[in-house]
Amino acid sequence: MKKLTLLIAGGIGYVLGTRAGRERYEQIKKAATRVKEDPRVQEKAAQAADLAKEKAPIVKDKVAAAASTAADKVTPSGSDHRSELEDQLNPESTALQDNPYPQGNLP
Repeated sequence: MKKLTLLIAGGIGYVLGTRAGRERYEQIKKAATRVKEDPRVQEKAAQAADLAKEKAPIVKDKVAAAASTAADKVTPSGSDHRSELEDQLNPESTALQDNPYPQGNLP
């Protein structure tokens, strides 16, 4: 009996909640549509799009320059990266061996 009461109460709460939630959703949707269709908002959106199109090449050049500078800082110029890494590795490391796999019979 407790389960049935709980299910009925849950169902009523769900129906009332969705009805109230749906009404509020419709109110928010209607308000957003009004704002979106407002000529002042559309004018400002067009201005923003035009400004973005105008500044895009400048921003592209700045980003490319910044990326190049960052790459230069990360990558030492004029050096052989492999030899630097090999120097840092342990000479006994399997990474430097011609055949890193064990030979012979395994225990």
